[in-house]
Amino acid sequence: MQDTKWYRKPEMVVAFSALFMSLVTTVVGIYSAYIDRAYARASVWPNLVMYRSAVPTLSFHISNRGTGPALIKYAKINDGENYIKYWKDIPDFPTTTVQSHIGGMTLPSNESIPAIALHEKSSQEHNQMFRKSMSSLTIELCYCSIYEECWFIDRNNNTRSVPSCEISEEQRFLQ
Repeated sequence: MQDTKWYRKPEMVVAFSALFMSLVTTVVGIYSAYIDRAYARASVWPNLVMYRSAVPTLSFHISNRGTGPALIKYAKINDGENYIKYWKDIPDFPTTTVQSHIGGMTLPSNESIPAIALHEKSSQEHNQMFRKSMSSLTIELCYCSIYEECWFIDRNNNTRSVPSCEISEEQRFLQ
């Protein structure tokens, strides 16, 4: 009788084959879970855009052009060195405006809100005041996806990824 090496025995070949298949299955499962998570994040990716409009009245809008809801964590608006807490705090701002709350809200996918708009019956003087006031403002938003991936956007629609949305209370826009 010939003595065969332990790793050449048929039961060991079967055991190594089973171990190899288990390892391959584990690697494929881990990769599949990674792809599923990436797909899930992409399927709820928000993408905010800020823009001005003149139809039907002068207004400033925030729109979510992404595939998922945008959790707006904060808004920061300043006029030079002064941080604005409420729209009415802007110097020489017309009183004939319709205002929306933009900080701490959820903006669904493919939705748009007018952050501020002139009333339809505003005078030409109010139109000029609105344009002048809005042109001097710096507006910044920080928003996150439902997976807490966060982005920062400025008024020029420059977007960058940030680890989280943090702001001091004296800089936070409250309305």
